[in-house]
Amino acid sequence: MSENSSRESLGSRLGFLLLTAGCAIGLGNIWRFPYVTGKYGGACFVAFYLFFLAVMGLPLMVMELAIGRASKRTLYGAAKVLTHSHPGAWKVPAGIFCAGCAVLMIFYTTVTGWMLCYSFDYIFGGLSSMDTGAIGGHFDELTANPWKNVLFMCITVAAGSAICGLGLKAGVERVTKVLMSGLFVLLLILCCRALFLPGAKEGLKFYLMPSMDAVRETGLSEVVVAAMGQAFFTLSLGVGAITICGSYIGRDHSLVKESLIIILLDTVVAVLAGIVIFPACKSYGVDVSSGPGLVFLSLPDVFNHMVWPRLWGAVFFLFMSAAAFTTVVAVFENLIAFMIDELHYSRPKAAVVNTVVIIIFSLPCALGVNLLSGVHPLGGDSTFLDLEDYIVSDILLPLGSVFVVVFCGAASAWGWKNFFAEANAGRGLKLPLWTRWYLFTLLPLAIVALFVIGTIKRWWPD
Repeated sequence: MSENSSRESLGSRLGFLLLTAGCAIGLGNIWRFPYVTGKYGGACFVAFYLFFLAVMGLPLMVMELAIGRASKRTLYGAAKVLTHSHPGAWKVPAGIFCAGCAVLMIFYTTVTGWMLCYSFDYIFGGLSSMDTGAIGGHFDELTANPWKNVLFMCITVAAGSAICGLGLKAGVERVTKVLMSGLFVLLLILCCRALFLPGAKEGLKFYLMPSMDAVRETGLSEVVVAAMGQAFFTLSLGVGAITICGSYIGRDHSLVKESLIIILLDTVVAVLAGIVIFPACKSYGVDVSSGPGLVFLSLPDVFNHMVWPRLWGAVFFLFMSAAAFTTVVAVFENLIAFMIDELHYSRPKAAVVNTVVIIIFSLPCALGVNLLSGVHPLGGDSTFLDLEDYIVSDILLPLGSVFVVVFCGAASAWGWKNFFAEANAGRGLKLPLWTRWYLFTLLPLAIVALFVIGTIKRWWPD
């Protein structure tokens, strides 16, 4: 049992579900999912993505939530209090993977800052009257302006940390409920508008009707690896962000049941985001495979061809900002909880320290597209954002997920019996006994195999 019995708890089950879903729902769903779907051929990629959510995402989420609920700690703290022997051997990798939350924040906050900036630009009419060329120039101007990049990054960091500093119930839970409610309302409004655009049918066909031609063109292995990476990225698995959410709940409901609800919410947002974006792109002749710039370069051009461009642009980027900010708040909570548990800081002190540290370490990303644009850490035209995204998405998330599996299954760590009992405690769906072989043999081998394939494809594409 946990030695941390005085830990704060959330005020309601709804608060837990929305906080955990908010951690999962973010730029992975709204910014990353549409452009990787376009890049890897549409519906076939979506099918593989949904498959990996079911066979990998669901069991891994159950494991992370179980670790958090049993230990009442971060992933690092759990490695100390749940292990049966040699806790030091488990603390080191747990600490490394927990640090992935900090790495995530130092590029996530910059991109979230771009979303906030575009929201303000549409609200005050700065983007709604621009033609195609001017829109591209506007994004170039934003990224080339170091002061604006740093300003909006600092606003994001300060706001996220301040919300967490207010307290678990008064700050994190209350704000998450508002953000998530607003996110779903905005998404439904945008979906209704997108479905009535001229040519929307073609966009839905690309998005929802599988085409093996696209898979053959890209390569099956590349599509599969990309789908697996997207499943990990969108659920924030492997770096302890989900673990911290589990540490704040009771044992009234089984974790299989809770995980299914969270993944369903995450998937609904991702799929509906595609229903907004792909019909809009097809209606106005925008290339759906235009990469990360899809939402900043292509979609504003779409909105500016609609009736009331200022309204639809503002609604869309407010939706994007809300989605991103739910993750910012949830991941900040993990970093702050680490300082409270391990360094015995007060919550306000932990919030202030995190604000300063994250701002400092976020500067290379914010300046990497302007003052430091001559630095290419991965070669080619890469930036610090590309490096940090690669470290989190391609390394820490999959390897951290392997660590979670081994930790739950190894007798010297937490062990199968303890994990199984914790996962099935409470009302609702139970984890069957027969899943043991899959969870602790096939699942980690599959993750490692796909990690190796992805690494080879990246560094030795020929």
